[in-house]
Amino acid sequence: MALFDKFSRLAQERAAFIQNELSPIGTRIDEIYSPTEGRIGDQKVILAGTNNYLGLTFDPGCLEAAREALAHEGTGTTGSRMANGNYGGHIALEQELASFFGRQSVILFSTGYLANLGTIGTLTGPGDIVLLDADCHASIYDACKLSGAQIIRFRHNDAQDLERRMLRLGEQAKDALIIVEGIYSMLGDHAPLKEIAEVKRKVGGYLLVDEAHSVGVMGAHGRGLAEAVGVEQDVDIVLGTFSKSLGAIGGFAASHHPEFNLLRYASRPYIFTASPSPSSIASVRAALAMVVAHPELRDQLWENARRLYRGLADLGYCVGPQISPVIPVLLESAEKGLHFWQDLVRHGVYVNLVLPPATPAGQALIRCSVSAAHTPEQIDQIIAAFARLAGQSKPGMASSG
Repeated sequence: MALFDKFSRLAQERAAFIQNELSPIGTRIDEIYSPTEGRIGDQKVILAGTNNYLGLTFDPGCLEAAREALAHEGTGTTGSRMANGNYGGHIALEQELASFFGRQSVILFSTGYLANLGTIGTLTGPGDIVLLDADCHASIYDACKLSGAQIIRFRHNDAQDLERRMLRLGEQAKDALIIVEGIYSMLGDHAPLKEIAEVKRKVGGYLLVDEAHSVGVMGAHGRGLAEAVGVEQDVDIVLGTFSKSLGAIGGFAASHHPEFNLLRYASRPYIFTASPSPSSIASVRAALAMVVAHPELRDQLWENARRLYRGLADLGYCVGPQISPVIPVLLESAEKGLHFWQDLVRHGVYVNLVLPPATPAGQALIRCSVSAAHTPEQIDQIIAAFARLAGQSKPGMASSG
């Protein structure tokens, strides 16, 4: 058993969090009634931790598209895109995403995680340089490690620190890859993309933006943060996922560089992974059409986000630095975070509990994610649940690391 000895400390640290059935680790949601309602054990809950930003998981058009694909094309492709898993729907979705983003090439992947591995890990290699925001997602870090490229972290959301580090690279900066996110998944803050794009224009490099949490959420047409701040032409590569606003599973990478399409012949996570199921592709195509046709969904999402953010802030909770559909509440310890999360479930609210080392300064983080499908009454019920628990936990100190 020596192979598994390395996990003994992890087992001890997590044992306290799985001593009863109501555990935040591997939470089992026993029934899903709607995009915003479910059941955990005997407790009906408002779902406020699902990343279902536009509430499209139960959209009738998405469900019907998935049913039709299931009936006509079966449950799965049973093969990779390079072998027998390249269906008409995959190609159609790539074309529709290319049109949506105004990009020349789009490549689909089976998950958003694989989109990062398959894009970053193929574009860069030994001898290349990647500059990434210190708070980037684990999949981005894994992709960089896979690539073998030199990794340089710059301080979170600090364009000046990025510029300083790029200037030190001299001529090498012109070919470096800069990686940031649209909305960061823990604290809900946005990249200073205008300033980062300005650094790129001054110093050089290629800019990749992971818009996983901002596609469908930001921008007049829902294309993400780059659209919202007017720097789409400065972004060389857009990465995204289907598991947030688009309500399914899968990922994509988009670029205006004509050579980008060649990645599909070199990317191992693309070549050696089964392609997304036809029903998932069909529902994503329907969801993308909803993003285009119904901008009011974004309006409702942001109205709900403002309502919840301000409600929690008014209660004295330490929330994230910006209003966002991702709304974190910082608590001072993992133990308090666990009890707080359990009490929220007992009060009919399901959110995410995030523990160190994924959180700043050893604190626990209660992570709410808002949906356009939440009613004002549900948002108020969430605030009321936090209000009942306000005296139990001292608000933490906000930090973005």
